[in-house]
Amino acid sequence: MVKTRTWIIIFGVLLAVCVGVSVLVFCRPAGRVANIYRDGQCIYSVDLSRVAEAYEMTFEDERGSNVVRVEPGRIAVIRADCPDQVCVHDGWLADSGAPIVCLPHRLVIRLEKEAMADGVAR
Repeated sequence: MVKTRTWIIIFGVLLAVCVGVSVLVFCRPAGRVANIYRDGQCIYSVDLSRVAEAYEMTFEDERGSNVVRVEPGRIAVIRADCPDQVCVHDGWLADSGAPIVCLPHRLVIRLEKEAMADGVAR
């Protein structure tokens, strides 16, 4: 007959394995997706956790232009031709929090858990 101490050890090992698997499955960091909106419509979506090399994009319309830089894990407006430059001074968006907003150009960059279905993914 197996002693009580052996059963306690077996139960402890199984419990540790279950906790480890649960942590890996449920506490995995979610991909950070930056969605770029103009006039409330998602015009571009990028998964920041999948960006390997930095690149820049220019968004232009009749109101003006914004240059957005995407780097691994973060995104920012680096140039804009609006008078107040608030979107440029907002800096890098890397964690969930306040979005980057350019009111004169009606451009918003927001971090979300998953990409919008109608956005363009890169």
